[in-house]
Order: sequence, then structure tokens, then C-alpha cells
Amino acid sequence: MKTFLFTALFAFAASASVDLKKSEFKWTGTKVTGAHNGTAPLQNAKIVEENGALKGGEFVINLDAMTVTDLTGDSAGKLIGHLKSPDFFDTATHPTAKLVVKSVQGNKVTGDLTIKGVTLANTFDVKKDGNAYVGKLTFDRAKYGLKYNSKSFFDVKTLGDKVINDEVVVDFKVVKQ
Repeated sequence: MKTFLFTALFAFAASASVDLKKSEFKWTGTKVTGAHNGTAPLQNAKIVEENGALKGGEFVINLDAMTVTDLTGDSAGKLIGHLKSPDFFDTATHPTAKLVVKSVQGNKVTGDLTIKGVTLANTFDVKKDGNAYVGKLTFDRAKYGLKYNSKSFFDVKTLGDKVINDEVVVDFKVVKQ
């Protein structure tokens, strides 16, 4: 009887596979003179559901494979090279970012986001859309040591129109297999 009860209690919480090809992480970074956007693919991921609702998960984002979608040719290559450099994500040393879901309260998710070895809690909204979870996570890049042209580290008067805003927005869609 104890074994049955234990099994029944945990039968409703289960890990689900994630379709890495159909899942999307789209980023947008803004600056005084405009914005840039692109994608960063999932390297691996899992979600945990209970009674059909999100309860947890872990997502590893491959920053070394990120793309720029608003530029082409040499301009895109130059921006990607700069984003991968130590000025930003330093993908030679830190090729991935990681998000670990710690709690879910309704549509509010709190997770630990790790970038460049710095882990901070972030809270964001998620909703279920068919066999996918969609949402928007906004993080402060300066808190993760991405200092380049940040008003948090440099004088705005000196930077002028070269200021890059600290908030990075990531629109995501995580698709279950």
C-alpha cells in the first residue's frame, strides 16, 4: 500500500522532452540609436509538468551559436563576433547560458539565470500554448558583467549615442515533443 501511494503521488509530476529544433529563444538588445535582435538555440532542455501544468525545468542556451537577424553579411558577422567577445558573453570561456526554473505560481515563473558564471533569480510570465510554453524574460546584462557601453558602468555624457541599454529581452517558445 505504501509503495502504491508513493507511486500515485509522483505519477502526476513528470519530465517531458523538449523539441530543440522547434523551440525558439529570440533576443532583443536596444541602444540609443536603435536595436538589434537575433536568436540563440537551446542546446538541451527538459520541462517538468504536474497535472499538465509547468512545475520546473532546465534550459541550456548555446550562446556560441547565437545569430543576428536584423543584419546581414559583414555587419552581422561583426556584431556576432563582438557579442561573443569578452566585451559581452565571452563565449570562448562561457559558451552557454542556463535557466533553472525554481518555482511556478500560476503564470509567474522564478528561475535562476546563469550568464558568464553569474547566477541571479529572474521572475517572468509564461503561458501554455498548445504543446508549448511561451513567454518573455527580461534581464539586466550589467548584473551579469556585460559592461560594454553600459550606463551602469560608464558616464552617459561620455558615451553619448553609443549607450547600449542594460535590459535584454528574450521572447521564448519551448515546444514539448
